[in-house]
Amino acid sequence: ALHRQVPPQRWCVTRADLRQLRALVRQHVASGKITPTERDRFDANDSVFGPNMYTVTEQLIKPTTRRAGSMSWALMLHPEGLECDLFVTHAWAEGIYEFIDKVLNSWPGRARHAYCCMLSNPQNSDIGSLICSPSASPFAQALHASTYMLVVPNQRCSI
Repeated sequence: ALHRQVPPQRWCVTRADLRQLRALVRQHVASGKITPTERDRFDANDSVFGPNMYTVTEQLIKPTTRRAGSMSWALMLHPEGLECDLFVTHAWAEGIYEFIDKVLNSWPGRARHAYCCMLSNPQNSDIGSLICSPSASPFAQALHASTYMLVVPNQRCSI
């Protein structure tokens, strides 16, 4: 598995990756590939908030990365990894458009690569096993490697 070969502080995405993900989610919502659920009754016509992280992860991230070999979205895009300098924390109940727009608008000028759990961690794996030792978890390793940290607020809930 790629996640055993590439250290967690390299499980990152770029600003361009986030812009492309936003466009991809919009396409999937428009085509009916991402649909509202009991847990997430998002408005398919809304371009401000969008489906939440749970929905995007279940309906796009997991199936796409499973077909590619079950690595994370970040390592699917960058198999060699990208050195982390920005750690992003957020709430999964927020809409993905709101999240991406806020991250892009708040991205520190000198930061190049971001660790964001939904994109950085292998979502088809046993996430519990990755965090059983918090101080050695991918979160801790990425946070330790980061120069910047971004805490992303949202309209739906508190982080």
